[in-house]
Amino acid sequence: MNRTPKLVRGCCGIGLWALLLTPTWANWQDAVPGAQIIGSGDFSVFGFDVYSARLWSAARPLADGQPFALELIYRRNISRDDLVSTSVDEIKRLAGPRVTSAQLAGWQKQMQQSFVDVQAGTRITGVYLPGQGARFFVGQKLQHEIEDPQFAKAFFDIWLDPRTRSPELREQLLGVNP
Repeated sequence: MNRTPKLVRGCCGIGLWALLLTPTWANWQDAVPGAQIIGSGDFSVFGFDVYSARLWSAARPLADGQPFALELIYRRNISRDDLVSTSVDEIKRLAGPRVTSAQLAGWQKQMQQSFVDVQAGTRITGVYLPGQGARFFVGQKLQHEIEDPQFAKAFFDIWLDPRTRSPELREQLLGVNP
């Protein structure tokens, strides 16, 4: 009895399912078509370089309602827990009472899945998708997607809100300073 047709059929079925389950976006650039660098800058604390940042978008200047990507290239080792903790603290500081403790706890869990322990050279890119949420890529690989527009706004406000802790970096990212 020849089993080849059955094996081929089974193989193709698995391949088709894999294709159907694979997202149409393979990297962050697929989510921000035509993206170009709007601005870039470096972030340091007490003279220690932490990361280089680049803001990508198809709209220049950055326009409301347009997707964008914030790429961070780390220059030192930082644990995932420290990245998450710092992000939660900044979201809490900027959002104030607009964000509940329950929301922050949920977002903290989501960020634990979105981030990794970083070393010098690790690249994490967050993609802001208006009305949808955010996707986080480590290198070019999707790490995690958070389908919560309020989280996405609160998270990217860490860098883009006028009350950011680093207004100079914000201006550089937005292309305000040459």
